Amino acid sequence: MQSNFHQRFRLQIESGGLKALVVVMAVVVGLSVSHAENRVTGHWEGQIEIPGQPIAVKVDLTRTDNEWTGTIDIPTQGANDLLLSDIHVGEEDDSVHVKFSIRNIPGNPTFDGKLQAGAMSGTFSQGGSTFRFRLSRERVKGPERPQEPKPPFPYKIEEVTFQNGAVNLAGTLTLPQGDRTFPAVLLISGSGLQDRDETLVGHKPFWVLADHLRRADIAVLRVDDPGIGKSTPHPKLPTTADFATDVEAGVAFLKQDDRIGTIGLIGHSEGGLIAAIVASRSNDVSFIVLMAGPGVPGAELLRKQNERIFDAAGIAIERKQNLLMLLDQLFTILTSEDMAADERRQGVEEIVRSQLEVNGVPPAKQDEGQVQALVEQSLTPWMRYFLTFDPRPAFEKIRIPVLALNGELDVQVDAEQNLTAIAEALEKGGNQDVTVHRLPKHNHLFQRAHTGLVNEYGAIEETLSPVVLDLIRDWILSVTQ
Repeated sequence: MQSNFHQRFRLQIESGGLKALVVVMAVVVGLSVSHAENRVTGHWEGQIEIPGQPIAVKVDLTRTDNEWTGTIDIPTQGANDLLLSDIHVGEEDDSVHVKFSIRNIPGNPTFDGKLQAGAMSGTFSQGGSTFRFRLSRERVKGPERPQEPKPPFPYKIEEVTFQNGAVNLAGTLTLPQGDRTFPAVLLISGSGLQDRDETLVGHKPFWVLADHLRRADIAVLRVDDPGIGKSTPHPKLPTTADFATDVEAGVAFLKQDDRIGTIGLIGHSEGGLIAAIVASRSNDVSFIVLMAGPGVPGAELLRKQNERIFDAAGIAIERKQNLLMLLDQLFTILTSEDMAADERRQGVEEIVRSQLEVNGVPPAKQDEGQVQALVEQSLTPWMRYFLTFDPRPAFEKIRIPVLALNGELDVQVDAEQNLTAIAEALEKGGNQDVTVHRLPKHNHLFQRAHTGLVNEYGAIEETLSPVVLDLIRDWILSVTQ
């Protein structure tokens, strides 16, 4: 992109002096642009001043061959190296006007400000909402992670591998000291590729949980998901059903270890769904802990999820209704059994484009690559399976002890919707050992929170609420001793 810096001159000159004067003016303009470039290029850090939950950002701006490029990191949202577009830098009196957008993000998030006295400040806008922002050259210290375990560790740590068919699964087994057998749990992560620590926005929940349980003489196996870390991917695109077979391979691995006694599962989010599937058909699982586990089909869960996120974010009613209507249409298309593949793809693409438009990205500004990526994401085997799978029949088959937890501020897996369904299904199946907890002021990651929104996760220093850590530990000890 060529520089958007412009300067206008109204000159009354003699024709004989025109050439020399133009040269002088070109030099002045060149020096002015260069000065602005030098002041703007480089690394910036600061935050968007969203009331009650400021968002830290890191911006890098570069000028090469008369073209501006840049990237932005949003650590609390786990976003790194997002590309910037429409970068404008121009001299204005005693300041420099700087404007740029984040490429391919709905709502066209845009920073528009001025550089004065070494700091860049102005307004950040996205999808009709506007907030102040400020960036400077000073490094902004990120949130602490005080719960992250630090050596020395008073227990054994072993790197392990095991197979599930063609998939090689790698993980870490933490074991108490001593020669007797110990109860063990296998940790199951939520949707998306997660490493063995379930690393999210700077937090390592599974590492914190494993450390806490091990100190109570409970062995813990945590595993990289297939296709991340040291685990190899499935040969074809997997569904929740395939992930359940990975967990069954993990249970078999633990069972053959003579240091391990009873075996349980702890599943977070989709991991809770997987735990229920495995427990419903395995005689080797003695108990399960569901941390925000789904209790209803995915289509119902995701609709409620979007509704809660829209409400917590203060989305206008009309926009919310339009988005929910489009979501319903999308789910109808994706779950239809008698629709041709090309017709399904076309329908999904139309809905994606409509969603972008409702979120502030008009058709002329929609990036084709982003549109097709969203279409592909919607059409994955995982999505279609998740939307239609009903976990309640699996829960009805489970007779072992169950601990089900949900945060009341959880906007991703609604506590009322899912805990009610889980409890009813377990009761219908005759399970007499069920413990259910709805945790006030806890979010989807089981942090003590204010809003429950996703952009709050990384800003909270706490990785897992001590209340939750102790609750899980004490319950496991109660059913294994």
